[in-house]
Amino acid sequence: MTTILVTGGTGTLGRLVTERLRAGGHEVRVLSRHSRPYAVDLREGGSALDAAVTGADTVVHCATSPRGGDERAARNLIAAARRAGVGHLVYISIVGVDRVPFGYYRTKLAVERLVEDSGLGWTVLRTTQFHDLLLTFFQGMAKAPVLLLPARVKDQPVDTAEVAERLSGLARETPAGRVEDMGGPEVRTLDSLARAYLRATGRRRAVVKVPLRGAAYHGFRDGGHLTPGRAVGRRTFDEFLAERFGGAGRR
Repeated sequence: MTTILVTGGTGTLGRLVTERLRAGGHEVRVLSRHSRPYAVDLREGGSALDAAVTGADTVVHCATSPRGGDERAARNLIAAARRAGVGHLVYISIVGVDRVPFGYYRTKLAVERLVEDSGLGWTVLRTTQFHDLLLTFFQGMAKAPVLLLPARVKDQPVDTAEVAERLSGLARETPAGRVEDMGGPEVRTLDSLARAYLRATGRRRAVVKVPLRGAAYHGFRDGGHLTPGRAVGRRTFDEFLAERFGGAGRR
């Protein structure tokens, strides 16, 4: 039986990856800051991280923090994995990290390079944004009476469960390097996605498209985060919303 460590295993993606790996008969260790027995802050490393990694055949690295420190966390994880003789490190990244000069994307690209230079067998999967992330974004923006969106930006959201299926499959295989990108089934304007959210939730908000400045905005506007040639996802954003909110938009 293969032993697989999933970092960020209680998160939106990591939880689903863990479920699928366990269903496949693998022994799965869940690492997060508060999940015992492998409660570890990757940014700190230490003996608890060594204990979590020791004996693992594969590590699936899903952990990330909006508070920063992802590069330090990756360095600590890679060092521990090398000491433990881990055979395969799988990393989830984002389409466009090498094309859009956005701070978080730069961090993801830096971690990709750490993984590639780790000396371990490795696999990197880049995907477009998850449906869940767009939902969180729209929920936050809709707190105001006017929903402000960056003008002329499109998105290609993908279903988190489908990404989990792909990532868990890669974890069961041999190291494959950088695999083909995974994009959602539709490339749509951000305002059309926002209006779908408003309909599904029964909210009424004016949607206003605002032109912005800066290199990151231009990167998104030019579609650097999209992969229309790899629109392999099946579940659309509308289907995701319908399952999440049911008939709320018809009231």
